Amino acid sequence: MNNFILIFVCLFIGVVFQNIKQIPKNAHKFLNWIVVYICLPALALYYIPKVKWDNQLLFPIGVAWIGFVISYFFFSYLGKKRGWPRKLIGCLIICGGLSNTSFLGFPIIEALYGEEGLRTAIIVDQPGSFVVLSTLGVLVATVYSKGNLSSVQIARKIAFFPPFVTFCIACLMNVFQFDFQEWGQLLLKSVGSAVTPLALLSVGLQLRFEKRSMHWSFLGLGLFYKLILMPAIIFFLYVVVFHQHSKEIEVAILESAMAPMITGCILASTYGLKPRLSSMMIGFGIPISFVTLLFWYVVLQYV
Repeated sequence: MNNFILIFVCLFIGVVFQNIKQIPKNAHKFLNWIVVYICLPALALYYIPKVKWDNQLLFPIGVAWIGFVISYFFFSYLGKKRGWPRKLIGCLIICGGLSNTSFLGFPIIEALYGEEGLRTAIIVDQPGSFVVLSTLGVLVATVYSKGNLSSVQIARKIAFFPPFVTFCIACLMNVFQFDFQEWGQLLLKSVGSAVTPLALLSVGLQLRFEKRSMHWSFLGLGLFYKLILMPAIIFFLYVVVFHQHSKEIEVAILESAMAPMITGCILASTYGLKPRLSSMMIGFGIPISFVTLLFWYVVLQYV
């Protein structure tokens, strides 16, 4: 419950700060930098060394990868067919293809499925959503913001992206079963916990409610994919095609139905991919997702 209150409080504070002249207009860029280059690496170093591998983990991990890949083909096809700007296509791919599997996902899953469900949610988030953000997310953001780049330039962008670097380090720590001492873990968790309030504050600073905005139709399309189409695809693949029926699969499907990932939208905004639309995807996606999540939960109870 506290997480839900924090969401709306931070968004509201950000909107209020828009009207305070003493706050620089580009303050959100500084907040974005902290989120992407400090908080995300801290989360990787805290969670990933603790992951224990099992083949069944491929299903929760696959949620983020499948959702993002289909998002790429879906919005790329529509964008080319309708002549959309590249930055708009890139924005929709990232914001529509990544779920808020941690800040929204963790408390909702824990409330519905308890600690066992939370373990599955962490798997969906860390080797899934987090890695997709750090690799494919950065790849799309780079290509669609800069235009045509060589494979070497793109590889360099990903290789030197701080969250990806720390993810690789964290994976090595996992392989060699090494973790930080208790005080180090506490420090990393504390730094990482700042990701959501800072990201939401940044979103609030950029959020606009314009009746005549050209973004409304794209907002509707992006949220339709994120909240309806993406979980429907995961449901079809896991339940109908692979005949998987378990609490872990239910958690995976619900995680795919979460609102757009806050840090994914921040990444799109940082790379100049329609920052206003990126903020709207979060600002409107979060409250709307509470309704659609209820729908998917009811569906899963009757399968």
